[in-house]
Amino acid sequence: MQTFLRLTMEHFLGLHPREAVVQAAALLGCDSTSAEVAEYFDKHDKLSHLRENFLVPKVSDLPHSDLSVADGSKDCIYLSGNSLGLQPKMVKKYLEEELGNWARFGVQGHTEGSRPWAWAENTIEELMANLVGAKTEEVALMNGLTVNLHLLLLSFYKPNTMRHKILMEDKAFPSDHYAVESQIRLRGFDPQLSMMLLSPRPGEDTLRTEDILEVIQKEGDNIAVVMFSGVQFYTGQLFDMRAITEAGHKKGCFVGFDCAHAVGNVDLKLHDWGVDFACWCSYKYLNSGAGGLAGAFVHEKHKDTIKPTLLGWWGHDLTTRFQMTNVMELQPGVRGFRLSNQPILLVCSLQASLEVFNMTNMQALRSKSVLLTGYLEYLIKYFYTKDLSKPHVHLITPSDPQQRGCQLSLSFSVPIRRVFQELEKRGVVCDMREPSVLRIAPVPLYNSFRDIRRFVDILGEALATSNS
Repeated sequence: MQTFLRLTMEHFLGLHPREAVVQAAALLGCDSTSAEVAEYFDKHDKLSHLRENFLVPKVSDLPHSDLSVADGSKDCIYLSGNSLGLQPKMVKKYLEEELGNWARFGVQGHTEGSRPWAWAENTIEELMANLVGAKTEEVALMNGLTVNLHLLLLSFYKPNTMRHKILMEDKAFPSDHYAVESQIRLRGFDPQLSMMLLSPRPGEDTLRTEDILEVIQKEGDNIAVVMFSGVQFYTGQLFDMRAITEAGHKKGCFVGFDCAHAVGNVDLKLHDWGVDFACWCSYKYLNSGAGGLAGAFVHEKHKDTIKPTLLGWWGHDLTTRFQMTNVMELQPGVRGFRLSNQPILLVCSLQASLEVFNMTNMQALRSKSVLLTGYLEYLIKYFYTKDLSKPHVHLITPSDPQQRGCQLSLSFSVPIRRVFQELEKRGVVCDMREPSVLRIAPVPLYNSFRDIRRFVDILGEALATSNS
């Protein structure tokens, strides 16, 4: 017992989650499924204070909660940060500041105040670059994700009769699929011939890294761009971005990633991995609000060779932008891809969230995330995967913590919509995706281990009710 008493939280964070849960239970002298384990982890969680920076809805505020089966005074169990992050408390203050500046200064707000509108996004790009493992000059905050993907593909996808294919995962997020399909058509090629969609092996839910690398090795001479998700939105699989990038470069391909479900979720090193380009939204794990300002990355090695196909005023050098000469002085790298000034109110909400991230680092968040998600997996497997004669759960997300972010995708032996509705009644916010998956995302910025323990209990109630 004395040995266990000397263990620190850092020790548990360094273990495989299953082993951490077992050791914590042994330390406490309780069963591994006891709520005491969650309480212990929360008590020693050095990041638990970050939750105080967010507004967590009450159960009674949720439109589909049923107060006959749920306590309306409690915080809801919010496990949908992979769809829309919670609101940072500072958002309202920052928005009110800029509305006030607009009222007081009018047009002069472009150059006055704490975040002058004419270059407001520039002031938070360093914070954004830290989260994706990039240099500040490799990152631009602009537009929405799909707009940025189109702008990047216009410059990086230059097909010819030999090298014209784009390789991506089958069942990529629909917006990515549509963007790639339209870019291929725009160049006069046939998506049926130029779009390579890679599917898991029969009977498997996720792609094997070796299969991805094998396709790149075999087909790479015909592939112009390798374009995967960082984290797959449906399965929650974290792709080996470094290995994919290296394999693509060996065959002469450009390699890019949609990091919508990876940024703020996993530890990214876009610069060190040599990724050519990437884009992401900011309203999921980055908590900037629906339709928030998106981001783009272009590696510095391309700053003098890859130029934007479409030009806009905001791509002009800031020091001479307002001279209005109509002679483009293009900013190097990704900043030259900017087209228009950014909505200041969207800058405000993103700033509020990035400042919370800046209170810690992605390595610490990732360590907590691995244990938090692993604890969820442990309890689900313990309670809901063993007895197939009862309603049960199948996890389609990889069990290896290094092959996933914080999301677990669950499929069920009973109708999913009924399970989802019963969870909503009980104050659980999660995400249902057709045909058969609930996406559960414990976010380390604001979710607790108690949240996980409560969710697992409520899931049991929902399964039982759905089967009655």
